[in-house]
Amino acid sequence: MINNDILRSIRYMLDLSDGKLVQILKLAQADAAIDKASMIRYLAKDDDPSYLPCPDDVMAAFLDGLVLHCRGPNPTAPAPAAVARITNNIVLKRLRVAFELKDTDILQAFIDAGFPVSKSEISALFRSEDHRNFRPCGDQLLRNFLKGLTLRARG
Repeated sequence: MINNDILRSIRYMLDLSDGKLVQILKLAQADAAIDKASMIRYLAKDDDPSYLPCPDDVMAAFLDGLVLHCRGPNPTAPAPAAVARITNNIVLKRLRVAFELKDTDILQAFIDAGFPVSKSEISALFRSEDHRNFRPCGDQLLRNFLKGLTLRARG
């Protein structure tokens, strides 16, 4: 899934302003050179002339900042590892941590979105890539998960 679409979905889900998105990003990366104008360009529709693709490093910083925003800083936890490329599985994992979701919450989000999946399919998404039961998270799966979270958050 495109990083810009994920940003738009999370923004809508949590009803965040452009400035608040920048603040969340800066929680994880204080020296980020992202300002409100850049964030507006990331949130623009694909056919808008001001559209700017959101790079993986910005998306990773935003997801890490979202964890800090939702759960607060944890001085005993190590800093998250830098990610070269953001995958749907990584987005799913970071959202799980940010919103403190258990397997039952994730299953319910999929059910709410009208896209039921089994518990074993969910556990396969959170496995390490070198595990034999690992399953890559497809765009449709992530889209439905975000839809289910949005329904849960917005009612």
